Amino acid sequence: MFEILKKEIDGELVKFLRSGRFRSLKAVSPSLERAISEFIGRDGKRIRPIMLVIGYLGYAGKPAPGLYTSALSIELLHDFMLIHDDIIDKSDLRRGKPAMHVLLRKGIRGASKVKFSGQDLAIVAGDVVYAMAIHAFLEVQVDMKYKEQGLRKFVDAALYTGAGEFIELLLGGEELSRVKLADIYKIYDYKTAYYTFSCPLSVGAILANAPASEIKKLDEYGICLGRAFQIKDDIIGMFSNSDESGKPSLSDLQEAKKTVLMYYAYRMGNSGQRAEIKAVLAKRLVTAADLERMRGIIAGCGALERVKQEVSALREKAVKIGNSLRMRQTCRTALADYAERLLAC
Repeated sequence: MFEILKKEIDGELVKFLRSGRFRSLKAVSPSLERAISEFIGRDGKRIRPIMLVIGYLGYAGKPAPGLYTSALSIELLHDFMLIHDDIIDKSDLRRGKPAMHVLLRKGIRGASKVKFSGQDLAIVAGDVVYAMAIHAFLEVQVDMKYKEQGLRKFVDAALYTGAGEFIELLLGGEELSRVKLADIYKIYDYKTAYYTFSCPLSVGAILANAPASEIKKLDEYGICLGRAFQIKDDIIGMFSNSDESGKPSLSDLQEAKKTVLMYYAYRMGNSGQRAEIKAVLAKRLVTAADLERMRGIIAGCGALERVKQEVSALREKAVKIGNSLRMRQTCRTALADYAERLLAC
């Protein structure tokens, strides 16, 4: 089912990029239209729009006109956030290709003489993509009351994700010894779980006029799934190469990100290992040798196995909530199967 939905969404994205509303950007700025088209057209999992559609179909049965275009809104919101994230993280790679600020930097004529950079242009491009997301959301043809409720939830996702990025940046300056697990999960909830799972699922259900009790369950389900998904992403970021993860392999260490993986490594490691972790996180420039040392410590002290257990526990909690949902059986089964595939370690 999810393969079919992804194909539908990918097809809708192609149509969106050919639409008059998007193509009108070309008259304003061909380079902006070209860069945005290349960036948002890249292949991806399409987790968020798939979740929105399944949330809708679970309670409505058949898609409303404009549903798939509306589902693209959450993917465009994701793209907007990625563009800004890459500037903040100083990352030149996204989905295995140049980040937006790199794309735009290449198009600056007389770059040595101008007073703006690729990053400056990418900030603006991200804002444009966010506006496009709002336009896309409004395409679904359902009762205006449900559309307004869904849009409020959608905007909340942007608000909470921005807040999550803000507190993550502040937490990056804290000593790992002072960071609480609850602080890290707060960031995971705001930056990943809410807009990747909770929001899309519940927005889809809201548009289908699902009961409030179901919306609450979908929110809870999304938080469990999102936390587990982020931990798995942390593992991939630490133990995979850039070709597999789609981002520089040193990025999490370079940014001194406080992840659940690093939290347990610091607390389960011996005094020497803790000193090494602190030293690497404090470095201005992390090397491949540092990454290998961290991999050895994380695996050797038992932290890797501990976080895998955490993923399993969160998965089990999500399954329990999922089994209690009153959505259509085909959608509930497909959702469970997809979640299992996403979280496979």
